[in-house]
Amino acid sequence: MFIDSHCHLDFPEFQKRLPEILANMKAAQVDHALCVSVDLLDFPNVLKLAQDHPHLYASVGVHPDYEDTPEPSLKFLVETAAKYPKIVAIGETGLDYFRMADRSYDSLEWQRERFRIHIRAAIASRKPLIVHTRSASVDTIRILKEEGADQIGGVMHCFTESYEVAKAAMDMGFYISFSGIVTFKSAKDLQETCKRVPIDRMMIETDSPYLAPIPYRGKTNEPAWVAKVGEYIADLKNIPVEKFADHTSNNFFQCFHIDRALS
Repeated sequence: MFIDSHCHLDFPEFQKRLPEILANMKAAQVDHALCVSVDLLDFPNVLKLAQDHPHLYASVGVHPDYEDTPEPSLKFLVETAAKYPKIVAIGETGLDYFRMADRSYDSLEWQRERFRIHIRAAIASRKPLIVHTRSASVDTIRILKEEGADQIGGVMHCFTESYEVAKAAMDMGFYISFSGIVTFKSAKDLQETCKRVPIDRMMIETDSPYLAPIPYRGKTNEPAWVAKVGEYIADLKNIPVEKFADHTSNNFFQCFHIDRALS
C-alpha cells in the first residue's frame, strides 16, 4: 500500500477525469491521498473531495505563491480545522522566494507573516503543518523555530533542499516528503539527501498535477504514480519495496493523527 501525502485533485486538470483518477489509484494500490488546499476560494472543492471519498483527506491553508487572494485569519483556520473531521493539516504554507526573485526582501514580509499565522493556527488546532519552501530555507527554518513549530510538527513537502535543512526540520519533529523530482537524472544531490533521511521520517507524494516521476515525466501527474516514487526510493535505499511502502504509510497516519485501523 502506498499513500500520496500531497496532491491537488481539485485542480482543473482533474475535473473531468476524477473517476478515472480514483480507479487508477486503486489499481496501483495507492489507498489514500491528502488533497491540499492552496487558497481559500478553492478550499470548498478540496473539502468536498475529502467528504465525498473515505480514502481522501483535506488540509486548509493558503500557498505562499498566492499574493492577490483572500488572506486567512488565525480564527478562520482554527475554527475550520476544528469543524471538519476530514481536515487533517494546516497548509500548504511556507515561503517561496524563487518565483518572486525580482522583489526586495522587505516587500515579501506579507509571505512571512502569512506563514506565522499558519504555524500559530497549527499549534492552536493541534493539526500538523504542510510546509512549502523554495529558495527560502534559512527563513523557513528560522520562523519555524521562532514560532515553536516543534510543538506540532508536520511535513516538509516536495523536499528539494540539503540534508542539513532536512535535519533541522526533523529535529523539530517534521517528516520529509519526496516527490517525483527524486527520480530525475538531474537530481543527484537530492538523491544523496534521500539516502540519508531515515525511512521512519519519510513520506512520498506526487504534488499532482505537477512533477510526474520517471517514466511519466512531462505528463499530467496523478496520485497513482506515487507508487513509482516509492519504488524508486526503495531501490535507492536498498530496501524491499513492501517494507518501504509500509513505513511511509505508517508515517502518514502518525503525522496526520489518523487511526490506521479506521482508515
